[in-house]
Amino acid sequence: MERLVIVSNRVASSLRADEGGLATAIRAALHRREAMWFGWSGAVTEGDPGPVRTEVEGALTRLLLDVRREDFDGYYLGFSNRVLWPLFHYRVNLAEYDRDAWAAYRRVNDLFAERLAAVLSPDDTVWIHDYHLIPLGAALRRLGVGNRLGFFLHIPFPGPDVLTTLPVHEALVRALFSYDLVGFQTDRDLQAFADYVVREADGLISADGAAHAFGQQVQAAYFPISVDTRAVAAHAVRTAGTGVAARLRNSLSGRKLIIGVDRLDYTKGLVRRLAAIDRLLETRPQHRRAMVMLQIASPSREDVPEYQQIRAELDSWAGRINGRFGEPDMIPVRYLNRRFRQDTLFGFYRASRIGMVTPLRDGMNLVAKEFVASQDTEDPGVLILSRFAGAARELETALIVNPFDVDQVADALDRALAMPLEERRERHAAMMAQLEVHDVHAWWTSFLRALEAFGASSVAARPIVSEYAAWH
Repeated sequence: MERLVIVSNRVASSLRADEGGLATAIRAALHRREAMWFGWSGAVTEGDPGPVRTEVEGALTRLLLDVRREDFDGYYLGFSNRVLWPLFHYRVNLAEYDRDAWAAYRRVNDLFAERLAAVLSPDDTVWIHDYHLIPLGAALRRLGVGNRLGFFLHIPFPGPDVLTTLPVHEALVRALFSYDLVGFQTDRDLQAFADYVVREADGLISADGAAHAFGQQVQAAYFPISVDTRAVAAHAVRTAGTGVAARLRNSLSGRKLIIGVDRLDYTKGLVRRLAAIDRLLETRPQHRRAMVMLQIASPSREDVPEYQQIRAELDSWAGRINGRFGEPDMIPVRYLNRRFRQDTLFGFYRASRIGMVTPLRDGMNLVAKEFVASQDTEDPGVLILSRFAGAARELETALIVNPFDVDQVADALDRALAMPLEERRERHAAMMAQLEVHDVHAWWTSFLRALEAFGASSVAARPIVSEYAAWH
């Protein structure tokens, strides 16, 4: 039986519903085929990484590989998260290119390829995920692997003027041409890739969507990732009645809840978000006792200076707002720097009048979709969504804002707090209709259907149009 082989930087510890988007997709795919998940174990070693370890959970086999400390520092902390992450999110000023980190990035990808090639069967379909592993397809091809190879980028793909600031930009893009199919989150990311192919690689995009450059070709399309809409809605109903959700509702004392849930990351626009809350309370005093902002920012990469700076800024903003506008019996901003279970968050979303998803740049942002799916259809909340989140390409009836414009975000908050029930229902119904059709199951089935239409041995790509390509 043909296996689906998933490859990612990290392998989920289980396939529980609270493990996140990729685990949700794999759990759904397991109903159709045997699956294997290959990736870093999370352990670093001082010497040889040793053999691949195998764990079995039902139809899923996990293959776990340790990484040497020196290589991990360069591959993960260095090139992946100090170069590619900021650059692909358009923060060129934060990208710190280093040749040694680039060499470590390639070494780890070569190591992954060597260990993965040894366990592949000829009929396996290989689906590689995200920016950590861009060169993996090329490394597998050099080892003679002829399997179908797909790659999906979960973060934005930057425009040519941004990408070319990276000294090794051509090597990265050339590596993408080793895959049979490259998937992006949005049409905007696909267009950025096409622009690079034409403008920088002197290539072309054919009518069937294939990119031609470097004497090779690759099929490219966009496949917006999503959530298990029905499951999220059901979880939200259940968890809304739990003790922690009830305590949150009771603590509001009739005030409207504004919620933000993010990793603590400079791409999420958290400082500007609190600045918008400050502007709202300063210019619309009628809201000072009528709303509460709950910002959950789970710790992330705490050893990186930029993240330490963001945390200090958020602490300062929360203290400033509460100091200016708080009262003995209430504070307007509740800032929590900790993680919560997904089920708990769904209950929080359901209790909220406003969901704030205002990243400065994001590949998709599933919090936006989870917030919408969690709402009570009879009395739904309002989503305020950054135009620079991939989700804005689909959730068009959210209040779309420019997160760099603090006044515009404050205006959207004012509008959302006063929005009548009928308008809230209409906006929410339109977004739910989108999410019910285009859920996580549609995402993975669409990608794999497209991938299976192409074989590594094909001389000419067969025309294929992504189900999502006609959305807009």
